[in-house]
Amino acid sequence: MKAERVALAPAYLLHQRAWRETSKLLELWSRDHGRVGLMARGVRRPNSPQRSLLQPFTPLLVSWSQRGELGNLGGVEAAGRSVTLKGRPLMAAFYMNELLLRLLPRQDAHPALYDAYVQTLGALGGEKPAAALRFFETRLLSAIGYGLNLAQTSAGEEVEADLDYLYDLDAGPRPALGRKGPGVPVKGSALLALEKGTLDDADDLRAAKRLLAAALEQHLDGRALKTSGVMRALARKP
Repeated sequence: MKAERVALAPAYLLHQRAWRETSKLLELWSRDHGRVGLMARGVRRPNSPQRSLLQPFTPLLVSWSQRGELGNLGGVEAAGRSVTLKGRPLMAAFYMNELLLRLLPRQDAHPALYDAYVQTLGALGGEKPAAALRFFETRLLSAIGYGLNLAQTSAGEEVEADLDYLYDLDAGPRPALGRKGPGVPVKGSALLALEKGTLDDADDLRAAKRLLAAALEQHLDGRALKTSGVMRALARKP
């Protein structure tokens, strides 16, 4: 099998771990090649020029060669300034990385989702980080083929902002009509705000978070995200 050679592909580092004495195993997310697993030989040496560049949330241009499941890292260049985040926004960024690692298979490119990731990284340091994260989760679900039906009910009727709904994750929303039943309770205004990308109301934001958490959990095979626990702990702090 002939090795595939990729030169200067836009990418971000999702995860890295030590491998042997001087090397690392990397998980990168490339705009045009999807999630890529690479062996980075010698990058743990103090004089390695790549060591300082391989950091999360730094836009990179990466070259590699690949013949099987794992490729070999070639060159790395910075493609811009790293995003500086602290506290909850930083954990939200790690949460996005963990979602991508868990839900996207390798070598499955999603250029539009990659662009949304870059946009969300920038927004996490702004005035509405929680809303930005909800929109990213929505786009991720769409990218993996499980997009939420936000504008129409399971019966094909238009969602109304002032009505209460129960969201069936397999079929979509249906009017609650004052009855309890299976499904995630959500206001129509929250569904429409997610659809339009305008999560400005605090109640709608909380409802969207609850709905998206349930939808993502359905595809995580019952395994909790490590970053979710940290984010909950941070949210409890005054």
